[in-house]
Amino acid sequence: MSPILVSACLLGINVRFDGGHNADPRLIAAAAGGLMIPVCPEQLGGLTTPRPPAELQLGDGNAVLRGIARVITRCGRDVTTQFLAGAQEVCRFARFHRATAAILKERSPSCGCFQIYDGSFSGQRRPGPGVATALLQAQGIAIYSEEVLNDALLRQLLEAAAPPA
Repeated sequence: MSPILVSACLLGINVRFDGGHNADPRLIAAAAGGLMIPVCPEQLGGLTTPRPPAELQLGDGNAVLRGIARVITRCGRDVTTQFLAGAQEVCRFARFHRATAAILKERSPSCGCFQIYDGSFSGQRRPGPGVATALLQAQGIAIYSEEVLNDALLRQLLEAAAPPA
C-alpha cells in the first residue's frame, strides 16, 4: 500500500490562509477509502490559520530551495523559514507512509504544481512549483494538480495506492 498525500484544504479541512478550504468532492469521496493523507505544509511549518497571504518573490519553489527566492506575506514578513520547515515535514510524511504520489492545490505558495502567484499580490500568475511541491518532486514523488486530475487518473492513483487483494 502506498497512500497519496493530499493538500488538506482539498479534503475540506479549514487550513487555507483565510481559514477556509478548497473542498473537492471527488477527493473527499475518494478519501473515505483511507488511501489519502491530508497535509498542510504551512501549518506543519508553524504558521497559524488564519494567516496573512504569502507569495513567492524572485522565483518559484525550486529557487526557494536554492536560497534565491523568498516567501513574503502581504505585510512584508519573510516566512521562508516556515515554508521550508513545512516542506520538510511533508517529505517526512511521504517517507514515513511510503507515499509515491501527491495531489496538491494549484497556485498555493507551498503546494502549487504548475503555477504560483507572482509575488505582487495582484492575482498575476507565473509558471513554477510551490516550495513543498519542489521538495517532493526532488524526492521523486509524482505530483498532480487537482485542476488536471480527471476521474480516470484518480481511479488509477487509488488503485496503485490500494493494498494487494
